[in-house]
Amino acid sequence: MAREIVLDTETTGFEPHLGHRLVEIACLELEDFVPTGRTFHKYVDPERDMPEGAQRVHGITAEFLRGKPRFAHAEVVDGFLEFVGEAPLIAHNAGFDRAFINHELGRCGRVHLPEERWIDTLALARARFPGIPNSLDALCKRFKISLAERDLHGALVDTNLLAAVYLELKGGRERRLELSAPVLVEAVAVARQNAYGPRPRALAPRSTGAERELHAAFIREAVKSDELWKKFGL
Repeated sequence: MAREIVLDTETTGFEPHLGHRLVEIACLELEDFVPTGRTFHKYVDPERDMPEGAQRVHGITAEFLRGKPRFAHAEVVDGFLEFVGEAPLIAHNAGFDRAFINHELGRCGRVHLPEERWIDTLALARARFPGIPNSLDALCKRFKISLAERDLHGALVDTNLLAAVYLELKGGRERRLELSAPVLVEAVAVARQNAYGPRPRALAPRSTGAERELHAAFIREAVKSDELWKKFGL
């Protein structure tokens, strides 16, 4: 089965090289485009203050993060790397999340996650819907995905929304109905095995004798031949 990881982060700002840090990371596992129910989610102590602008976006305060594990702690970095394994990583505006995750991995001496592992749903959306807004909110509205749980940005909520958006971008609900050649062959074999034989007793006619006589007269007059109808006993 094809395993993929939908991923989202929340941060203290936009530029890791300017000292901004990751404060929340969430991952959701897909197998063949279907969520398995397995997730990874951690809040992270950024070891710095929380700018007011960032707090307005995600609602995470410095006080809330105080005492949370740092990214370098084994339960975060090791847990994250073990969860994602070698699977492709799906993110919206993937360059942003990749920059912060690789910055945090570099700080604790871990290998960066290469660009070729990442699937950017923003790029997919722009290719499909050029020239119009393709934010996660806009895509959810376009695909009629409920935003009821999204009062603020939150990594865990956003991964669930992004998984639904990714499914739509990759072909929508029709993917669930796709039939590969082996599946079709098996379906045909089962159908043939369970094919109905001749009906042991014919159904009683639902037309009256008078109606059948009128029909026969119509055929003789309009079609000028009743050979086909006689073949089926009509």
